[in-house]
Amino acid sequence: MIKHLEVRERLLARIRDMRPDDVLPQERELAETFGVSRTTVRQALQSLIEEGLIYSVRGRGTFVSRGRISKGPTLTSFSDDMRARDLEPGSRLLTAERRDAEPELARTLEIKPGDPVFHLERLRLADGFPMCFERVDLPAAPFPRLLDQDLEGSLYQLLAGRYRTVLANAEQRVSATTLNRRHADLLGVPLRSPALYVRRRGIDARGRVVEFARSLYRADRYDFEMTVHR
Repeated sequence: MIKHLEVRERLLARIRDMRPDDVLPQERELAETFGVSRTTVRQALQSLIEEGLIYSVRGRGTFVSRGRISKGPTLTSFSDDMRARDLEPGSRLLTAERRDAEPELARTLEIKPGDPVFHLERLRLADGFPMCFERVDLPAAPFPRLLDQDLEGSLYQLLAGRYRTVLANAEQRVSATTLNRRHADLLGVPLRSPALYVRRRGIDARGRVVEFARSLYRADRYDFEMTVHR
C-alpha cells in the first residue's frame, strides 16, 4: 500500500476516537509518530480534508469535522443553517459603505444607474471558524440608515425586523472556483483552495429585488444538495 494511504488509515482510526472540532497533532508530530515525511502526512491529511472528515484553519491547526454543511433548496439565512446544526453563527464585518450603482449592478437590482446602494463584505463564522466570505449589495431606498445597524448578525432578520422586508424567493447559481490570496487568507485555507461560488438575487414578497449576494463557501466544509425529478 502506498505510504500516504497507510497514514490516512491510521489517521482515520485516530479521528474515530475524537470529537468534532478536536484538534489533530501538527504535521511534524504526526510525521515523527508514523515515521514518514511531512509530505506524506500532508498528502494523507489532504485526502481526509477532501472527504470532509477533517478541516484546516490557517494559523490554528487541523480539526475533526462535524461533516460538511449541506445547504438544501429552501431559502434560509446562513445563521439559520448554522443554528440548525448546533453551530453558533457569527460574522466579521469587513466593509460597509454607500455607493452609486454601476450600470450592471443597477440592472441586477432593477434600479437606475447611479442610484445609491449599500455594499457589505462579511466573513461568516461557525463556532468562530471561517466558513464563507460574502459580498452583498442592497438598494439604499428601502433600507434607510442601514449602515447604522448591527451588521454582524443575520441580515435577513434585520431586514425582516426593522424594515418589514422578508425574502420570498431567490434566483441562485452555484459554480466551482479556487480562492485568490485575499479570500484564502480570510477563510484560513491555502491559496487556490477549492470553493463554491454562489450568486444569489433575493426578491421580497412584493416582487422587489432587495439583495444581490456573491458568496465563497469553503468546499471542505460546505456542499449543496437538492432533489431533482424527471
